Amino acid sequence: MATWGNTMIQDANSSLMEQLMFFHDHTIMILSMITIMVAYIMMSLNSNKMINRYLLEGQTIELIWTILPAITLIFIALPSLRLLYMIDEINNPSITLKVIGHQWYWSYEYSDFSNTEFDSYMKPTNDLNPMEIRLLDVDNRTVLPMNTQTRVMVTAADVLHSWAVPTLGIKIDAVPGRLNQGAININRPGIMYGQCSEICGANHSFMPIVIESTTTKNFLNWINSV
Repeated sequence: MATWGNTMIQDANSSLMEQLMFFHDHTIMILSMITIMVAYIMMSLNSNKMINRYLLEGQTIELIWTILPAITLIFIALPSLRLLYMIDEINNPSITLKVIGHQWYWSYEYSDFSNTEFDSYMKPTNDLNPMEIRLLDVDNRTVLPMNTQTRVMVTAADVLHSWAVPTLGIKIDAVPGRLNQGAININRPGIMYGQCSEICGANHSFMPIVIESTTTKNFLNWINSV
């Protein structure tokens, strides 16, 4: 049970995912305040007896309940727009990883290194090692160096797929004939899990993603051995 919890509820491992979590908490706080305030007003209206049946309008209160929601939306919209620009920004990537979605597996190409490409299939249950996770582990893990700006270019060979790794805060649609890109910068070494997030057919739930983050030296040793 502990292994399952550590795998499925992983901590953020990129600055982008940390910012997404901060924005989530920020928005939830605002929504909680609105919910509490509205609930209090509704209870107050039901409990007090100061009712004027002949009240037709109230310009002041109408002005207030129009301006306050507009200000609240600004407090949500500005951080959201900032995050959208951060997600699209790619600053001088050191490594480019090309990801190709197939029915139903992933292919990876390291464009900066010659003849470095492989396919990644889900591991059958009978082949799993003791600490590997059923339906999430693959035969060939994708190895990336930490603290390195990495560009991920994603496309598909047949139907729509989506390359998503929640721990890194990245989700890129794989569209046939189109090349989408994103950026990741991994904070620390570790193993991160993801899955295809687009319904792509009968075996949609059987094409997991495993990224292994390591030091630059170990990454170069791995590249030379592939």
